[in-house]
Amino acid sequence: MKVKAIAEILGGTVIGNPDIDIKEAGKIDSAGPGQISFISNPQYEKYFLTTSAAAVIVSEEFDISHNPGNITVIKVRDPYMSFVILLEEFRPKKETLFRISDLCSIGKDTDLPENVLIDDFVKIGSGCKIGNNTLIHSNTTIGNNVEIGSNCIIYGNVTLYDGCKLGDNVIIHSNTVIGSDGFGFAKEADGKFKKIPQNGIVVLENDVEIGSSTTIDRATIGETRICRGVKLDNQIQVAHNVIIGEDTVIAAQVGISGSTKIGKRCMIGGQSGFVGHITICDDVIIGAAVGVSKSITKPGVYLGYRGKPMRESLREDAMLRDLPALKERVKELENKINKKS
Repeated sequence: MKVKAIAEILGGTVIGNPDIDIKEAGKIDSAGPGQISFISNPQYEKYFLTTSAAAVIVSEEFDISHNPGNITVIKVRDPYMSFVILLEEFRPKKETLFRISDLCSIGKDTDLPENVLIDDFVKIGSGCKIGNNTLIHSNTTIGNNVEIGSNCIIYGNVTLYDGCKLGDNVIIHSNTVIGSDGFGFAKEADGKFKKIPQNGIVVLENDVEIGSSTTIDRATIGETRICRGVKLDNQIQVAHNVIIGEDTVIAAQVGISGSTKIGKRCMIGGQSGFVGHITICDDVIIGAAVGVSKSITKPGVYLGYRGKPMRESLREDAMLRDLPALKERVKELENKINKKS
């Protein structure tokens, strides 16, 4: 594609040569001739002076007065989102071959459309419903009475337990387990633990994406529900009866205990942990490795070991950094007092 064609797609303005041919996208610090990159984070602005990229996507406010290589730029309102759109343009187009493999196993009363991929060694139970244009890749196991919507992609080695329900446009990456038993045990008088039956289901609404090796437990009763537009990273544990609100994104290695409710549009950093039976309101940002031990009722950014509001956590961190100097000051005052006495 030529730069001018890219600018037209992005609704941007070209400054430089609009007829340069672009073959692919690249990173700003390593892109070369024939590649286009972008700058949205101020940390990467320094590479504008050294990049070998043929063109760079920048914000409308970006200062290009220092442009030693006379790099062609495309100015847009949102460079990051523009680059996402461009990556979709450059993504290799794959031809979808719908088929039902002779090496798969399908139970009775399971409803399959004509436009579907059921790959080798897939096992589908009885009473299932699968929508149009859905792709189910090799070695996936689907239990009984599972519902899967249209335009879904289930990658290899995924397990969907009985009764799970998936909406449209759901993506589940390899080795993820949906609908395994919640961690429920009742302690008996003799100290042994009796398993509590986990009779509920998991519901994934439309446009949900689940990363690799993530586990979402079925509810004890009722539903574990992942609402529309939620994006979960790899290696996340979602316990029974959890509800995650619309358009919330969660990074890797987060653990969410049972019956916790997380609101809409939340952003949760990696390795954070949530105790059970708490509620997180809408529009909350949780930093990485934060332990959330109580409900959060006000939107904002929360950091620290116990998930405190950002300013409070930063203030405490600053105080902790001052402790060594404070200790030395106390020693000096003690020495002065001792000399006087």
